[in-house]
Amino acid sequence: MYVFGNGESRTSIDIDKLDGPKIGCNAIHRDYHMDHLVCVDRRMAQEAVDANLKHTQIYTRKDWISWFPQGVTTVPDLPYEGKQRWDEPFQWGSGPYAVLLSVTLYNDRTAHLIGFDLHSTTTTVNNVYKGTSNYDKADKRPVDPRYWIHQIGMVFNCFPNTQFKILVKDDWTLPKAWTQPNVKVDNISTLLYNKI
Repeated sequence: MYVFGNGESRTSIDIDKLDGPKIGCNAIHRDYHMDHLVCVDRRMAQEAVDANLKHTQIYTRKDWISWFPQGVTTVPDLPYEGKQRWDEPFQWGSGPYAVLLSVTLYNDRTAHLIGFDLHSTTTTVNNVYKGTSNYDKADKRPVDPRYWIHQIGMVFNCFPNTQFKILVKDDWTLPKAWTQPNVKVDNISTLLYNKI
């Protein structure tokens, strides 16, 4: 099972060649079929609905669900309660929710995370779709990943029996909050195009 963020490292692979359930975020539907698509930004959810995606389940926030036709569903409830702003469901982005959805739907499988770069290696935002409709301009400063790191780390922590394998480039550093027994890191170049 694969979970895709939209970090630029994922452009090095051909997602169509990967066999197995696929969970993606936001505009990935423009280029690849996903079994499940998480769009917690209302504009992105509307874009996905307008694309009339076949055989893709779209997920959005409870706050937006009344805007959309039957067939769009809500993201899972958080598996914990916290007192910080980053623990509020509305502060969770599509990436952390996609990781949470992976254990909600497929908790008996290893979740392979691809495109969760977190940090930019340049002075601009790291996103495959930067500068396109519903995204930041290509020259915008990188997004601070602290919320994503905390939120995805909480998923790892709340589901210790699920294995998470993060596929990244060599120069990527595992955040301290992600250093857990059920989290492994491997180079994205080792990805085999077969069923996982």
